[in-house]
Amino acid sequence: MSDKTISTQKAFNNLKALLLSLLFVTASASAESVNQPTIAIIIDDMGNHLKTGRQLINLPYPLTLAFLPHRKHTSDLAQSAHSHNKEIMLHMPMANTSGLELGAGGLTVDMTKPNLTKTLRQAIRSIPYIQGINNHMGSALTQRREEMRWVMEELYNYPLYFVDSRTIAASVAANTAQQYQIPSLSRDVFLDHWQTRKSVHMQFSKLIKVAKEKGTAIAIGHPHQVTADYLTWALPRLDQQGIRIATVSGLWTIRNNGNQMFSQRKQALPNTVAATNKTTNKKLKTAHKL
Repeated sequence: MSDKTISTQKAFNNLKALLLSLLFVTASASAESVNQPTIAIIIDDMGNHLKTGRQLINLPYPLTLAFLPHRKHTSDLAQSAHSHNKEIMLHMPMANTSGLELGAGGLTVDMTKPNLTKTLRQAIRSIPYIQGINNHMGSALTQRREEMRWVMEELYNYPLYFVDSRTIAASVAANTAQQYQIPSLSRDVFLDHWQTRKSVHMQFSKLIKVAKEKGTAIAIGHPHQVTADYLTWALPRLDQQGIRIATVSGLWTIRNNGNQMFSQRKQALPNTVAATNKTTNKKLKTAHKL
């Protein structure tokens, strides 16, 4: 074997060793990232607050922004959020136990199924680029199984996920979504029930703790100035805590072993749900005759 051939073979072996080393490092980093605690942060009530809305949109992190329907700044801010690679949700107003005003596009407990469905459909179509919805308030409506079935029956027609904001412990929204094969998640932490930096910091620390214990966690905040300012300070420091941030759909994929939303959905509704719908429709027709 000539010296030239030996030199070429040696160079090839060195290159091979280098490539294998790089492959091992990449694989190790990938494996580590899979197990890295991950949070998702939803900002509710988008569409009313222009200044803080823009501040949150401009943060270079994958926040998920939930927009109220038919609000003054919803359309413009949603367009801007999409251009800044934010994930967009519909923040659907639902009846609460305190009698608080819902504003435009709200779902109430006295609605018929056609009225509720029409109102929800109009809200979905009013916001561009939405990928999911969550409830705004809703402590009354999310306890009602029939109305939640109506909501999920409409959502089944779209590639939209559902996040239960869990404004009341007795909510059946997430379980109903699962019955309809709608990708669903639930809120773990509210960031800013009390609007002070100290309180937001305590809740954010709780979010990190839950993520480290369970692997993932979801927080809901609002476009308050204290929240926007705190996230501007806190998000760049996530790496130091070994935490990554994802959109809601990204976090769902992590929880579901890399599966894509809607890839496993059957074309027809599950038998149990279809039977329930048939019974419900029969009752509605009977009631209408009466």
